[in-house]
Amino acid sequence: MAREKVLFLTGRLAEPRLRRVLEGLGDLPFDWEIRQLGVKVAALMTLEIVERRLGDPAGAARAILPGRFRGDLARLEQRFGLRFERGPDDLVDLPEWLGRGGGPPDLGEVEGLLFAEIVEAPLLSVEAILARARDLRRRGADVIDLGGLPGTPFPHLEEAVAALKAEGLRVSVDSGDLEELRRGARAGADYLLSLTEETLELAFESAAVPVLIPARSGDLASLLRAVDRLGEAGRPFLADPILDPIHMGFAASIARYVELRRRRPEVEILMGIGNLTELTDADTPGITMVLAGLCSELAIRHLLVVAVSPHCRRAVEEADLARRILHRARMEGSLPQGIHPGLLCLRDRRPFPRTPDEIAEEARAVRDRNWRIQVAEDGIHLYNRDTHRVAADPFALFPHLGVERDGAHAFYLGVELARAEIAFRLGKRYVQDEPLRWGVAVDGRDEPPDRHRAPGTTLTRARGEQAPVRRSLDLT
Repeated sequence: MAREKVLFLTGRLAEPRLRRVLEGLGDLPFDWEIRQLGVKVAALMTLEIVERRLGDPAGAARAILPGRFRGDLARLEQRFGLRFERGPDDLVDLPEWLGRGGGPPDLGEVEGLLFAEIVEAPLLSVEAILARARDLRRRGADVIDLGGLPGTPFPHLEEAVAALKAEGLRVSVDSGDLEELRRGARAGADYLLSLTEETLELAFESAAVPVLIPARSGDLASLLRAVDRLGEAGRPFLADPILDPIHMGFAASIARYVELRRRRPEVEILMGIGNLTELTDADTPGITMVLAGLCSELAIRHLLVVAVSPHCRRAVEEADLARRILHRARMEGSLPQGIHPGLLCLRDRRPFPRTPDEIAEEARAVRDRNWRIQVAEDGIHLYNRDTHRVAADPFALFPHLGVERDGAHAFYLGVELARAEIAFRLGKRYVQDEPLRWGVAVDGRDEPPDRHRAPGTTLTRARGEQAPVRRSLDLT
């Protein structure tokens, strides 16, 4: 059987480095050829340049373009009769990229449900609840949880549930008031949070799925009795031993989840992670990933998140992406590593793709006065044909720029050098003329994959309409 042939399209500066990377990979499952298309910088390759200079593809099945190539791939495929793909962000990422079959992993499949709580629902109008729910769905929530407030009336509860259901949303009602839960169930809520063995009769009054919790803090035995009663009655339910905050029983609460899974291996479990994310002064992506990893190992398929504190403002996105990465890793039998960078918000695994020596080699090849900026482990590199400077502090570079009378150029270099310093200090990837990438910590630029899911997805699995978002960089 003939081996597939792959073309790697690049520029003059990148060609030697690309060749070293490919040769260093040893025996690949395909034959490869590098086509240098006559541009100095691969990222500047245009659709027209590829059409004019590629020539005969010589039996290739696909061609890998620089990641920042912005041309129409479909047009190239029609013209040359082979598949065109954008490569990884940088050549340093190429081995891992090729290891996944030459493309990003599919994060569209996920198990279980992500509950997102609107904690102040009684204080909001129905219109405001709907707006918040739409936003939570956009961010990745599967179930909108209407949180009750002790001693606060919720007269429009029924109207809110009906409005959310009319939007095609799943709804849960979370309250310590049994009558409020009863009203929510009658209005059509899908889930009721939370019942104990002492309030279990409510579970038999409606089709709403109850979430069972211990009758008293830490009382796993009472939760097991409630679980067994509903199990014997053939009623669906979720069980939540309750995750406690750090120094308030955190370790013991983790042990309860482990023990519940050991004693009742078939039970569907929910974990609410807000007691950790909201009540710990630490960046939340790592906390969320660790807790979601615990859930993955224990087959806990349902998560409840809240986003009250400003430092938890991305809680839904973080939990959604964490569960997708972990599901993918579990399906592959791999570590949750190298699948998607969205939870690496402050630092990158490989922040400095070029060594100082490699940057110096590129600097020697430059023949114009345009400034290039790169970041390596020794600092910020600023160079053109006349000079090559390295510094940790951008202010040390300013005297060498010669832009005192050129406000626009000074502003541009100031912005880029500020980005470069941030990247150097934190250990993030910097690419000139590109914004820094903050993963799910910011809106828009690095959204988690599969953000918009089709209505009517199944209870336990949801497959998205779109492939994972993949921002492209440069094969240089």
